[in-house]
Amino acid sequence: MSNLTENASDFAFQGLTPDLVVNALESVGLYPASGLLALNSYENRVYQFADDDRKRYVAKFYRPQRWRTEQIEEELAFVEELAQAEVPAVSALLLQNKRLHEFEGYRFCVYSSIGGRAFEPNDLDELERLGRQIGRMHAVAQAGKFKVRETIDYEGFVEQSVAELRQSALLSAELKDAFFAILDPLSERLRSTPLQDFDYQRLHGDCHIGNILQYEEKLTFVDFDDCRSGPAVQDLWMMLNGPHQEQTLQMDALLTGYEDFCEFDTAQLILIEPLRSFRIIQYMAWLSRRWQDSAFQRAFPWFAESRYWEQQILALKEQLAGLDEAPLNLGFNG
Repeated sequence: MSNLTENASDFAFQGLTPDLVVNALESVGLYPASGLLALNSYENRVYQFADDDRKRYVAKFYRPQRWRTEQIEEELAFVEELAQAEVPAVSALLLQNKRLHEFEGYRFCVYSSIGGRAFEPNDLDELERLGRQIGRMHAVAQAGKFKVRETIDYEGFVEQSVAELRQSALLSAELKDAFFAILDPLSERLRSTPLQDFDYQRLHGDCHIGNILQYEEKLTFVDFDDCRSGPAVQDLWMMLNGPHQEQTLQMDALLTGYEDFCEFDTAQLILIEPLRSFRIIQYMAWLSRRWQDSAFQRAFPWFAESRYWEQQILALKEQLAGLDEAPLNLGFNG
């Protein structure tokens, strides 16, 4: 990135003014005829607009210093591979023979704006349909490998996150001892998570309900910003909620659809609670790391309140206990 030094702040969106966004879009042949509507994105900056051709587009400006250019290009290539295989996924537009562009130090891409709402499965049949779509995505994902995208590992999700939280000024002194009294043993237990026992593949990486749009009967995957390599169950477990028995039924429905397109190693079910713990810990560290970004302070004001950290202490205790529970037993022969 031409204008940003290697030690530039992670919060370097100060220079991303509306004029710069418009100039960047004009540099690739798009001429906004409407205002820029900021969409619900915190890690990056995402804007919807109508061009002078009356078509709606979405422009995504990547957070400086988060990903290397080749990592972003690998993300965009993966999504295009899915789209070419007719897996519903929103691929960046090819403009001036490129999908990734740079303007005054900011890397960005442009998408056609698609309609839809967040998918809300109301019954097991809808979960089976969702599982079928994830299976289609994984069938394509398993046909290739990431070379430069990150992987799911203990060091990146837990070890570095715990180090970040130790430095956080948002955790009050009176709660710090209680917080680390549970986080430290939990993180130590997670160190032995047997990720190395399972095959890694390309993943969406952040496959939750909010990243699946429904338009009429079509389900479309969006936001591959966290795509990485890891075990297949990572793209399934976030669809589960409720008591253990309900999660068993939900996973059985997901896998019934999933296995129409892709085999699933049910031994991976032992990873669900460890991966849930990985995510909880990483999420806290992510908010702490980004707190200087005013967008985070506006969106997550509760993160600086003692009540939040008290709730996290309870959540971490539940996760530590959950690691001792038996994994889901589906009676499903994958």
